[in-house]
Amino acid sequence: MAVAKRRTKIVATLGPATNTLELLDAIIEAGVDVVRLNFSHGDPKEHVKLAETVRNRARAYGRQVGVLADMQGPKIRIARFSTGKVFLEKDAQFVLDADLDTEVGNFEQVGIDYKQLPQDVKRGDTLLLDD
Repeated sequence: MAVAKRRTKIVATLGPATNTLELLDAIIEAGVDVVRLNFSHGDPKEHVKLAETVRNRARAYGRQVGVLADMQGPKIRIARFSTGKVFLEKDAQFVLDADLDTEVGNFEQVGIDYKQLPQDVKRGDTLLLDD
């Protein structure tokens, strides 16, 4: 499909919902100019593979599609609380546990997805919990 010259560009974020060749082809056929890869999710090898796939599929359609790397970087994500919301009390101890199961957090502790955290921080460091 020939895409008319236009000033407005179409940017599509790729993720789990668009992780098939059929959907990627449909996005390219629809005229996407740039695909965005969110580096907050997934791993670098997956992103490289996806960027190569985008370039190969675009080439098959005779198109050039840019790849935009959203480099905010990974966040340390906490697991779920078994009781829903938890309100932290001032001066109360609260544990971020890299080995805790993902669904058993409570007002005393919660699991985290960053296994290196205990090696990367030291006693007295400030950790902010927010998004």
